[in-house]
Amino acid sequence: METSKINILILFAHPRFERSRVNRALLTGVSNLPGVTLHDLYEEYPDFNVDAEREKELLLDHQVIIWQHPLYMYGAPALLKQWIDMVLEHGWAHGEGGTNLRGKIIFNALTAGGTRDVYVSGGHGHTLPEFFMSFEQTARLCNMVYLPPFVVHGTYLLTDRELEEYAGAYRDLLEQLTKGGTELRDILDYEYLNDWLQAGKETADG
Repeated sequence: METSKINILILFAHPRFERSRVNRALLTGVSNLPGVTLHDLYEEYPDFNVDAEREKELLLDHQVIIWQHPLYMYGAPALLKQWIDMVLEHGWAHGEGGTNLRGKIIFNALTAGGTRDVYVSGGHGHTLPEFFMSFEQTARLCNMVYLPPFVVHGTYLLTDRELEEYAGAYRDLLEQLTKGGTELRDILDYEYLNDWLQAGKETADG
């Protein structure tokens, strides 16, 4: 029996992409994957005038949505919030009659300058998933399946080898999602998608 094709939409929001060594590596690694659409919001909407109807069409054409962006002051760059406010309208994405996104998968792909060990109660006061609870609640409101984030920590400290490993892991993640058949309940037990990928690799290696 032929499985349904799963398309992934990367909603990329980085106001200084030209300076981002890490995001460039991540996107280069998935640029040739079938079924993956890269949508650069700052390139598309430099004036913040988001075309909501066009964005809705893109959402309808994809089954997995990724909010990919750097961590800016414990949140996302401003244009991504603008996108959420303009596109995820009551009556379309949520509320009465707002069922267009029901069952779609969504998560954040984050790059952060700080290392993972500082995002605890004794460091920045919260874990990264806790800082992004508003994104999780937005997804739940729209009846979407919100997965843990994929995170690249310590962006200023990464060696070329480490960056290559992160880019490879991101590609592996998207390849698995496009194939379908992933047990989502298993993923939800992990803090990061990176952890789920690593666990799967260790199991495969025996």
